[in-house]
Amino acid sequence: MTRSSSGVSAAELAPSPSEPLRLQVLTALALHRMATTGQLLQMLRPTGSRQLVSRALNKLRSAGLVDLTPLPDLDRPRTHAWYLTPDGVLLTRDHPLLRGRPPYPITSATAASLKTPHTLTVVRSHLPFAADARRLGHEHGPWDWTPEVAHSIGEGERLVADAVLHYTVVDGERRRKLRAFVEVDRTTMSSERLAVKLIEYARLFHYEAQPVGRRRSVSTGPAWLRWYPVFPRILFVLTGAARARLDDRISDLQAMVAHHPLVAALAREAPLGAAVLEDIEEHAPSGPVWVPLTGGEPRPWTDL
Repeated sequence: MTRSSSGVSAAELAPSPSEPLRLQVLTALALHRMATTGQLLQMLRPTGSRQLVSRALNKLRSAGLVDLTPLPDLDRPRTHAWYLTPDGVLLTRDHPLLRGRPPYPITSATAASLKTPHTLTVVRSHLPFAADARRLGHEHGPWDWTPEVAHSIGEGERLVADAVLHYTVVDGERRRKLRAFVEVDRTTMSSERLAVKLIEYARLFHYEAQPVGRRRSVSTGPAWLRWYPVFPRILFVLTGAARARLDDRISDLQAMVAHHPLVAALAREAPLGAAVLEDIEEHAPSGPVWVPLTGGEPRPWTDL
């Protein structure tokens, strides 16, 4: 029987029909990289108690599978971010949901603290979509949001999306499957660098991988078709600055769509939108909070 150095066997944490909370916590931290107790509660047990999740985390910490780093929050000094230890990574690496995902071991609290702000903001961006899906009867849960998804865009370069969202709109007998690349902007980079992300997505849209050993004239079609039946929409989620500055950044994204030919071609095929994170949290992603990057009035993300 496989057993980690902490003494907890893989069989004890293996999937079962009842989906033990400890397994779900490990899976969530492996997939989302890091989360607070409150975020795990909203993600895994939205109607449960904080103590329920805290007990599971403390048991996993005692087993050496998770650890925590304090958050620099003067108003809430006991808030921490949880992450997998190397033993936790080893135990979860063969989980079906995680196959093909690169390992993400964090070796110290110092290393964790460097990743905390952006990682937790990406998790924070996911939670309103999950809550909205529950409210509307749609399908989107903690495993339908995959952070840090990389794709080749040619010339040895890669595009890394902050997250890929999978979402199914359920309307009676009608099911509409949606996908989106999500870019989370905390206003830590220049507005120009943010807008350049659209060029990278345009390169992905047009990129065609060349089969090894074949002439360059032979094409197998766009490389993204290996993963998506249609090219996902692109959603920018902005936070971390005053409203006027965030509005300026959205205007710069719109200018990139208007003036860059490759991005303009992408915009004719894939919906592009931007919203402020605080608006998403207050009004839900299905509210009229998304600004189309091709112009027009704000609308739900599903109507871009």
